[in-house]
Amino acid sequence: MVAQAEDASRISLQGKMEQGALVRGVTEPGSEISLDGKPLRVNKAGQFAFGFERDATPDHKLAIRYPDGHTEELSLSIAAQDYKISRLTGISKKIMEPNPADVARAKKDSQMVREARDTDSDLSAFAGKFIWPVTGRISGVYGSQRVYNGVAGNPHYGVDIARPTGTVVVAPADGVITLAVPDMFYSGGTMIIDHGLGVSSSFLHLSKLYVKPGTQVKQGQKVAEIGATGRVTGPHLDWRINWYQMRLDPQTVVPAMSTVLPQKSQ
Repeated sequence: MVAQAEDASRISLQGKMEQGALVRGVTEPGSEISLDGKPLRVNKAGQFAFGFERDATPDHKLAIRYPDGHTEELSLSIAAQDYKISRLTGISKKIMEPNPADVARAKKDSQMVREARDTDSDLSAFAGKFIWPVTGRISGVYGSQRVYNGVAGNPHYGVDIARPTGTVVVAPADGVITLAVPDMFYSGGTMIIDHGLGVSSSFLHLSKLYVKPGTQVKQGQKVAEIGATGRVTGPHLDWRINWYQMRLDPQTVVPAMSTVLPQKSQ
């Protein structure tokens, strides 16, 4: 779904107007844009990005001030998503209450991830087409949530693709590696790629990392291998998209998996 301004030649938006979506836009260079009163960064080419979190409210306002002083306001209506909620009982105390050493390690990991996702570069790859970093059966989706022994866990903020350990992962878009750690407590082998203006990809549970922080990568370049590292029950890739610290749904920036998988013969 694409929102259009009164004068479609001055600004356009690409993306689904729904919870969890990443939206990319382009307007006249030098324009000033804000979402719900908060300024958005616009690069020299007039490109910008923003997102709607998992539980975003329905109504939002995008305000634009063009270089000639003309102003415009777009009303954005955000569709709600129906998230899958699973309830589990009989979970052991060890899992529900990790030891202090593990908690401290996880907090240190989280800080490293936050710092990487705060990257605010001038890269423009975020504005182009994304591809799947790996194809296969989707075993977990964005927004789903588990309730353990009556206590709600954190929602799942990525899309899981189940493939064997050693399956190659490629960059979904051009970018720069901002984080590459082989063994984080929860996420195991973890990599983050900056695509520009706060948009980044995260890969979790990797068994092997091919590239180091600071490396420039191209779309389709081999960057890692799928694994079962960290807190998982089997090998898969957990791919996540962020706009700074806002967790978004990767499936809002790529074609449906069914359209890129080899078609089975009849």
